[in-house]
Amino acid sequence: MHGVGIDMQHTVLKFIEKHQLLTKNSTVLIAVSGGPDSMALLHFYQSIREEWNLKIVAVSVDHQLRGHESKADVAHVKKFCKMWNVEFVATSIDVQSYKQEKRIGTQVAARKARYHFFAEQMRAYQADYLAFGHHADDQIETMLMGFVRSTTPTALSGMPVKRNFTTGYIVRPFLCLKKADLVTYCSNYQIDARLDPSNQDTTYTRNFFRKHIIPTIKDRNPNIHTTIQRLSETLQSDEEFIQEQARNMMENVIQLDHENKKASFQIKLFKSYSLSLQRRCYHLILDYLYDNLPSNLSYVHEDAFFSLLEEDQDNGKIDFPQELQIERSYEWIIISFSDQKPQNSTFQKVLHIPNDIDLPNGSKLIATYTDHPPKVDHNLWGGAVNNIHLPLYIRTRKPGDRVSWPGLNGSKKVKDVFIDEKVPRKDRDKWPLVVDANGEIVWMVGLRKGVHIDHTNEKNVYIQLEYIKSNMEEV
Repeated sequence: MHGVGIDMQHTVLKFIEKHQLLTKNSTVLIAVSGGPDSMALLHFYQSIREEWNLKIVAVSVDHQLRGHESKADVAHVKKFCKMWNVEFVATSIDVQSYKQEKRIGTQVAARKARYHFFAEQMRAYQADYLAFGHHADDQIETMLMGFVRSTTPTALSGMPVKRNFTTGYIVRPFLCLKKADLVTYCSNYQIDARLDPSNQDTTYTRNFFRKHIIPTIKDRNPNIHTTIQRLSETLQSDEEFIQEQARNMMENVIQLDHENKKASFQIKLFKSYSLSLQRRCYHLILDYLYDNLPSNLSYVHEDAFFSLLEEDQDNGKIDFPQELQIERSYEWIIISFSDQKPQNSTFQKVLHIPNDIDLPNGSKLIATYTDHPPKVDHNLWGGAVNNIHLPLYIRTRKPGDRVSWPGLNGSKKVKDVFIDEKVPRKDRDKWPLVVDANGEIVWMVGLRKGVHIDHTNEKNVYIQLEYIKSNMEEV
């Protein structure tokens, strides 16, 4: 009865040995959804647990996308874990809220949230491996989708058999098996599996390939799963080597300004490397500069980048998503976000009193004298004339600016105050600062005040500054 199971186990163990996917005395987390693939995976690991002296833990996620059905999936996995004496950890994730918060698609949101949970459990158990039940049919679908959607070799190479992940590795020991093998395995061992109805919805690209494209390919080549896995391993091995060379190029050629998140390089030196490495170095630069690669970044931007390197003109500029700019200045390329570029001329004016001053961010500052101590809030500042080194100036920030205020031990970088107050990068170079005749910052307008108001002497004359926000200014 269990002949297929024995043959399958032998095939998987050979695959594990070939790719070093497991060592004895390890802790293995197994991602289990309740479907036939992951249930077969859980059964496989528990069947070799004693021989390999493994600690195995099933981890399961309810994405709250299918109501009671997804809850029932988790309960199903829990039942089998109890039957097989396997430790079980589950969580429930509000994917819809996460999707709206991060402004990403449902599938991407589910994956990010799921992997975050897996990473937490890997650290909690100090696990060596996180095993997934992806099989050869999944690999075919992934590689074909990469072929249709992408222009990079990495996307064509499919899912890796093994890759680093938190405390250990993600492993996919079933990539050597077909889906039919796993269905038969579950049937032979009487393993009930849950079926996700969304897997039949061909509006999802993967399901379309699964139902309409893969069967035609299998008709032409029944052994396609073996062919595609060998191709995947070859492509990944080659790409790993080239990426290592690209990282070396990045280190030797690209000058990175970590503080301002800027990259620059000498064109002649960059072009002395092969085009293959140039392309990969270009992508490494983008990975470094962007927190998350924009969805509208495409091969058109890559073509524009390389065209800029070839132009006869000494100067040129191209715009990338999210205000990233690629600028050519003679023999150099400078890549930075437009809001971080230094201003051509720093705004600075003497603050005559009384006066109304228009500020570079579109707002206004009203300066007046008063006989009474000014009220103080975010948009009002004041101080006794005899406590202030006149004249006052209004200006934008300069490199190395620091500010101090009552109660602070020492001083703090203006840049760090902007970060603490969550001022957007694009607003920082235009943010108004009030400084005294000694160059000391007495007010980071709307943020920090550096002078005490003297309320003790009624004969004092006071200066009051009122900040009037522009209607267009972001709060």
